[in-house]
Amino acid sequence: MNFVSVISAFLSGVLGSMGLGGGTILVVYLTRYMNFPQLASQGINLFCFIPTAFISTVIYCKNKLIDKRTVLPLVLFGIIGSAIGFLCLSWLSEGILQKLFGGFLVVLGLKELFSKSRKK
Repeated sequence: MNFVSVISAFLSGVLGSMGLGGGTILVVYLTRYMNFPQLASQGINLFCFIPTAFISTVIYCKNKLIDKRTVLPLVLFGIIGSAIGFLCLSWLSEGILQKLFGGFLVVLGLKELFSKSRKK
């Protein structure tokens, strides 16, 4: 394991625990710099996400930053969406998956650039 891999994993964990999509860094790193297939990169990302999400959830709950009434339906429909997404993978080629992922990043980036910030 080289230094760049360690830094990529560390940044992915830090950003993921802050809710900023650290998995995006990990998927891009694995596909572009480590030459992993897109599906394998996304699978590795999900595997790495589980402990990060668990620890972050414990800390957020401890600090009373999670509204459990809001979270339960989101978790339920997130699980359903995950199952449907996994089933759809058998129909998508790696090239299409890469394009969908890239398009998602572009749309998300444009949204962030042009949306007004909300101050509380």
